[in-house]
Amino acid sequence: MLSPSKNVAHYGLAWLALVLATLAGTAWWWNIGRPVSLPDAPSDRISCVSYAPFRKPGETPFNQNYVITPERIDEDLRALSQRFDCVRTYSQSNGLSAVPAIAARYHMQVLMGIWLGGVEKLNEKEVATGIATANAYPKSIRGIIVGNEVLLRGDLSPARLAGYIEQVRAATPKSIPVTYADVWQRWLKYPQMAKYVDFVTIHILPYWEDDPVQAVDAVQHLKDVYAQMKSVFPDKTLMVGETGWPSAGRLRRSAEPSVVDEALYIRDFLRYAATVDMPYNVIETFDQPWKRSLEGTVGGYWGIFDSNERPKFPMRGPVTEEPRWWLGWLAGAVGAMAFVIVGTRRRAWHGARGWLALLLAGFAAGTSAAWQVRQMIFACAAWWEWLLSSACLLGALCVAAALARRIAAHLADHHDHSEPAPWWRFSSLFALVLYDILMAFDGRYLDFPMGLFLLPGVAYGVFGLLTHEQSMPSAEQRFMACVGPLLAIAPVVMELGMNKVTWLWLGLNLAIAVPVLVAWRWHTIRLKANEAQATHQ
Repeated sequence: MLSPSKNVAHYGLAWLALVLATLAGTAWWWNIGRPVSLPDAPSDRISCVSYAPFRKPGETPFNQNYVITPERIDEDLRALSQRFDCVRTYSQSNGLSAVPAIAARYHMQVLMGIWLGGVEKLNEKEVATGIATANAYPKSIRGIIVGNEVLLRGDLSPARLAGYIEQVRAATPKSIPVTYADVWQRWLKYPQMAKYVDFVTIHILPYWEDDPVQAVDAVQHLKDVYAQMKSVFPDKTLMVGETGWPSAGRLRRSAEPSVVDEALYIRDFLRYAATVDMPYNVIETFDQPWKRSLEGTVGGYWGIFDSNERPKFPMRGPVTEEPRWWLGWLAGAVGAMAFVIVGTRRRAWHGARGWLALLLAGFAAGTSAAWQVRQMIFACAAWWEWLLSSACLLGALCVAAALARRIAAHLADHHDHSEPAPWWRFSSLFALVLYDILMAFDGRYLDFPMGLFLLPGVAYGVFGLLTHEQSMPSAEQRFMACVGPLLAIAPVVMELGMNKVTWLWLGLNLAIAVPVLVAWRWHTIRLKANEAQATHQ
């Protein structure tokens, strides 16, 4: 058992942890619900915006047999024409070759894309269709983009790409300029490509930079890059072919995907674009759920409209991250009541402190679980993702509730010497270390499921403050308690210590691991003392 002085200190720390967890959950939900004042955009209209209509469940350009109907495209462009002068497409397949003809009905222009990849037969089909479309509707085509980030992906050599560009230029009207689009760094690596295009199309996405830039500084970064590229290609018109900001997903250093930051960036960019003679295209019209399989959660949330065609933010006035923020507080209240009900089962303690501990633990657990559910709404697409995530969340809640009963008993001064079943902590540690491995070695597109692991992490941390374990933790648990925090240091280092979420993740690893390490040390010391005593006898 703990000495009296340590007992008081540890009890105080346990109360502090419960209060801080409750306040953190309360404050987080309130913070994302408050309206944030931002500078207004000069107008609701945008010069050009990327258009990919694959926004409904199961729709993806990877399915070559899936065709977007002309009626669907007509419906989209009729609505988009109210705010956009031009749309950029990326391919001729899936029915998108119909876009220029339909755009003409609504007096819109098209930056028409021809998709190039590593399959020669498909490339030839794309090029042939693109040439035919350009010749049929030259007045509605602002430019032809032959290939998108082909050099970035390594699908074609610069020479083969140049051949396709020359083929398209030779077979289409001279009035339509031809270009190629890639990230600005690839243009610096292959500057010779400029001689094959009528204008240079660069992508500047501050979130995806090798050195990510936070939203408040992102437009200045774009200005700097644009000036640099103008100096490299002084004799060419320079177009920003993609720029934008995601509204949900993984934090990269200090670059945070959020609705507020997306609104901030788009508004800042449009104000800048209105002051310079710079052709541009914003990515993108609609959120694209299919991109989550390529880029993680963040890939699906670059749209100005969500996947249901609703604007995600206004161009003027305050912006709110989560209008339904009060659901987080409601979940906290439900969690508090649920933990109190669970705590009444075979209760051997009395007094207000035990009930208070259950209320605090339950409210914190409820707000954390609500955070995780919100994350699941953004991240989960397939049924099995929902099933797996829901099962993990339910398990984490059960562990947290069971530990809350024991924490309440200790804080009510009932010295409950029982310990949680070993497999609870083993399962929590195993899941956490497994995710640590993924984050350490392939974490670029992975989210941090903070709401999920906060539940067992904080619960075990508080429980460890209140009691010594009666038995030595298993070798497997001791191993995972050592490895987990070491692996969790990797994301902190890779993000240069700038990502606040990586620090919280490291803290969770320590919260669940330290009690195991302390118990290991305590039992080792006691074992050595017993051996020494036996030797003297």
